[in-house]
Amino acid sequence: MKKKGWSAFFWRKQYVIAGALVVIAAVATTMVYSNHQEQERQRVEAELAEQLEENRSNMVADAEEETEKAAEASAVIPPKSTESSEQAVLKQESTEATETAESQEKDDPNEKKATETASREERLHFSPEDGITWPLEGNVILNYSMDSTVYFPTLDQYKYNPAVIIEGEVNSKVTAAARGQIIAIVNDAVTGCTVTVDMGNGYQAIYGQLKELNFGEGDYVEAGHVIGYVSQPTKYFSEEGSNLYFAMQKDGEPINPIEFLE
Repeated sequence: MKKKGWSAFFWRKQYVIAGALVVIAAVATTMVYSNHQEQERQRVEAELAEQLEENRSNMVADAEEETEKAAEASAVIPPKSTESSEQAVLKQESTEATETAESQEKDDPNEKKATETASREERLHFSPEDGITWPLEGNVILNYSMDSTVYFPTLDQYKYNPAVIIEGEVNSKVTAAARGQIIAIVNDAVTGCTVTVDMGNGYQAIYGQLKELNFGEGDYVEAGHVIGYVSQPTKYFSEEGSNLYFAMQKDGEPINPIEFLE
């Protein structure tokens, strides 16, 4: 009986040892397999990194090659010119002149105005010998007078008069007394719609009490051109009736238009 007990114990111990060896073998196998997988993963990642680096190097090399080719082409073939050297010089001079004019305008508006006036006077010329034509057929109801006052019926007072007031029916044509350029159109409380014409050499003609103008600021008119038509008089000339307010100036000072009328 004792012998059988030891035998059974011996065989159980062998089974335990065998089971333990199986477990150890399984664990070892798993560890070996995991280690192998990790090595394989690292190898694949290394290969991918190497391939990406090679591709990047190739792209950089291609870009540098293209840049070198473009530089060589530019050196061999100059850019096509669309204008001659003379045209380029003229264009540059024109640009510089424009920039200078703009700079002068910003720096000194009065200088710009003086330049425009000088340019306009080069195109216009008036002298007393040229004379002017009557801008409207009608009687003079108020004479020019800057030496003494004259009576204004509507105002019921004596005043200096820098113009001649010519009687005229409403809608009568008002013509340019001389060649010139219209430099101002204003609505004045006293003279109504008023047009100022530069005739050159410092002379200006002023037409008031107008309506339905045929020209605008900046337009040129010739002697005899219809500038507009006689309008209803303003409240300052209601007693005098419809009329043309016609004045002349030399260098901004009033002069007697009658002295120039034919």
